Amino acid sequence: MKLALHWQILIALALAAVMGSYTGTDMTIGGITWLAIYGFIGTLFLNALKMIVVPLVMSAIITGIANIGQQGGFGRLGLKTLSYYVATSFIAIMIGLTLVNWIQPGVSDQPPPQIEVNQQVSAAVEGKSAGDVVEVFLRMIPTNIVNAAAEGQMLGLIFFSLLFGFFMTKISGAGRETLLGFWQGVFDVMMLITAWIMKFAPIGVFGLVAASVAKTGFDQFENLALFFMTVVLALLVHFAVVMPLILRYVGGVKNPWLHYQAMAPALLTAFSTSSSSSTLPVSMNFLENRAGVSNRVTSFVLPLGATVNMDGTALYECVAAIFIAQLFGVPLDFGTQLLIVIIALTTSIGVAGIPSASLVAISIILVAVGLPAEAIGLLLVVDRLLDMMRTTVNIFSDSVGAVVIAKSEGETDVLTRKEF
Repeated sequence: MKLALHWQILIALALAAVMGSYTGTDMTIGGITWLAIYGFIGTLFLNALKMIVVPLVMSAIITGIANIGQQGGFGRLGLKTLSYYVATSFIAIMIGLTLVNWIQPGVSDQPPPQIEVNQQVSAAVEGKSAGDVVEVFLRMIPTNIVNAAAEGQMLGLIFFSLLFGFFMTKISGAGRETLLGFWQGVFDVMMLITAWIMKFAPIGVFGLVAASVAKTGFDQFENLALFFMTVVLALLVHFAVVMPLILRYVGGVKNPWLHYQAMAPALLTAFSTSSSSSTLPVSMNFLENRAGVSNRVTSFVLPLGATVNMDGTALYECVAAIFIAQLFGVPLDFGTQLLIVIIALTTSIGVAGIPSASLVAISIILVAVGLPAEAIGLLLVVDRLLDMMRTTVNIFSDSVGAVVIAKSEGETDVLTRKEF
């Protein structure tokens, strides 16, 4: 029986901790240091992730927007749905941003994981000011899309992809079908390549974590525990405070607790599977049969939400990027943090439906703001449980959106039962 990927990664993490602490930075084999071997393995894995970012993000966004347009999703119902998704994702990111800046889980008396990388990072970020906010918006419209792709300017690529996908739906005939078929084919191929790369994730994780442990020992684990608590607290605030407030004051639901009861089986499914796609049929069933939302709303809002509405993922991306900056002692000014917010919001939409979406999205953010992508290896120590939690938040936000939109459409049977 083949072990599930998450168990393979956990085993790789344990082996990396043992090997990294045992070999340190000086032990050699055949004249080559173990640290160099770890670095080689980790770099190969990171390069593979970086390789797929541009075609994956572009094809995901273009096909997603085009498919919404083909279904007539830019009408009243589509506008309400997308507005809700953007608003709640933004709120989730701001909760994460506030807590990570307040708690500062990456700040400690310990030296940064890699001093030499830290110097490079400081040089890359140094000198930025609030005036760079203007630069952020200028970068949204690249002068050369090919050059933007080559330089990894994801904000410009995302903006171009959104425009391309939208206006692709405005042409008719064979041209539209050809373009949609091409980008859908690119997306399908990139999904297969991503799945293939993730088969090597345990090996890549081993290299990244072993290198980190070899250099720093276990000094950073205290920071990781605080990072874990920060993310959990932020997710809890969004799940248990923001969502019921939206149900009560936007959706007009007198007793928001009823919705938690109605969706409990779907939430448990999401937590156990860590998959929005796998939970989708369960969510639709309980949303219709227990919460009383019509099939018309459910069949539109939930599949779209499983693709583009990832509140927990967006929150996690933002907290993770700023945590890594704190860990390396790099101050992030308002302009840089705004850039992180924008990219976290757009990448949570653009790459949310792919396996290990957060891993790819965080690498995009780190590269965009000049932080070392190698630090992703540290996050993987606590990522599995956090993935289960943020998937639960993603699913619940989708269901709350369906309730709010159903109520706005005049449906009267939503959450009318007193108990479940």
